[in-house]
Amino acid sequence: MAINSDNVKLVFGLKVKELRLDQTLSLNDLSQKSGLSVSYINEIEKGKKYPKSDKIIALAAALGTDYESLVSLKLSKRLEPISELLSSNILTELPLDLFGIDQSSLLEMLSDAPTKVSAFIGTLIEISRNYNVSAEKFYFSALRTYQEMHDNYFEEIENAAEQFLADRKLPQYDILNEEFLENILKQNYGYEIEQLDKRLHPELNAVRSLTIPHTDSPRLLVNSTLSSVQKSFIYGREIGYRYLNLKNRLYTTAVLEADSFEHLLNNFKASYFASAIIVRRSLLLPRLQEFLALKTWQPNRLLKMIDDFNTTPESFCYRISNVMPKHFGVNQLFFLRFNNFAGQNQFDLTKEMHIARKHIPHTVKDEYYCRRWLSLTILQDLAERNLGRNFNETICKAQISKYVDSGEEYLMISLAKSVSSSPNQNVSVSMGIYLNEDSRKVIGFLADPAIRSRLVNETCERCALFDCKERMAAPTVLQRRQKYEDLKKSIATLMSQKAHSVSL
Repeated sequence: MAINSDNVKLVFGLKVKELRLDQTLSLNDLSQKSGLSVSYINEIEKGKKYPKSDKIIALAAALGTDYESLVSLKLSKRLEPISELLSSNILTELPLDLFGIDQSSLLEMLSDAPTKVSAFIGTLIEISRNYNVSAEKFYFSALRTYQEMHDNYFEEIENAAEQFLADRKLPQYDILNEEFLENILKQNYGYEIEQLDKRLHPELNAVRSLTIPHTDSPRLLVNSTLSSVQKSFIYGREIGYRYLNLKNRLYTTAVLEADSFEHLLNNFKASYFASAIIVRRSLLLPRLQEFLALKTWQPNRLLKMIDDFNTTPESFCYRISNVMPKHFGVNQLFFLRFNNFAGQNQFDLTKEMHIARKHIPHTVKDEYYCRRWLSLTILQDLAERNLGRNFNETICKAQISKYVDSGEEYLMISLAKSVSSSPNQNVSVSMGIYLNEDSRKVIGFLADPAIRSRLVNETCERCALFDCKERMAAPTVLQRRQKYEDLKKSIATLMSQKAHSVSL
């Protein structure tokens, strides 16, 4: 267990309260037996006070236990889940204040109803074990929630990025490139930038960059296979760490090395800063407004914007998700990234974010995503174009997806490209915009017949479109749900018949 003063006080309070309740003693009863005031015992049980030795001896005698057992950090079997929660360091490593949660209030809740809370925590732990939810995955989920709470827009980082650009007296319309950002790292922060030698360190082949911190002269090792655009982002993120003064950080691009939530949060802030200085808000907003106002779907205009801003399709789509809610009033949207190996019928959802609510599509384990999703069909199109030749361009498509069950419609814009560092691997990034009154006012090309409209669903296992040619699996989840509904109706019918016969 993480031994800190808050945990020690909480564990002691939980043990006192459990022993008191087991003996059906009220606070007043325990007060009379121990000689301690009711208010003081209440403070102890809430984890706010830790008594001195003489008072612990008095409590132990009143509760029929010994001193050593009472001060031990070991909790009873009923409270083991709370012990696991404290041992996980989540309460200390996760900055609960970011989510509007006061840690002392959370500890008080644990002390108020320890058995009920323990059962609830135990259920969550059991679910996490069954679904192999590691600490890293928990931190990633917490980070996504944090982003979604703020509509993925952070004014303070936007302002810091603009101040950084102003400090360097850059012309208003300049787009930052690899050379400029590299010089900033070298001249302003004393970096030495070298290529990552894969022959000496083949185990680092998949690592895009590695920062070796030295006070006077930090070293940044960059994978030689990266494009100029990718290097620009890495340099921008490194500047973000320095300019935002983020001390607790990741040193490689392999974010799974993160052993605390702060690592991931600071990596996100530095990455956001990089996007904000490369795709400058002041330049992006007028061009994005012009594009969305077009009366016809023109994917080449979108691809040109991505090239002009010296960024990747993924970074550009993600940057759009920053500004759409704040500056266009469109906050019902989501972002997805799928990976696929050409010729294989497996599509892995490797990144997602939802703003305003949980949209469809989203991650569903061990089921087949609807093969009508544009995110998947564009990968199949890319694989076909790559047959027999080295096609290295980005393709861009749009689709209006109407969900069978809910009738909700989304404008899907997807971009797909081959992964240069991984043979036969393709990746698609997609932005989904919920079509309601707000978004229909902003997007002018929705009526363009060039945009295909398709009926889609969540997964094959949940879909009632039995004649679907793209179906990959039987609707097993739907069938189970229908059986359950039929059973409920039958029971309700029998119960009403019984009631009617009794009344007669």
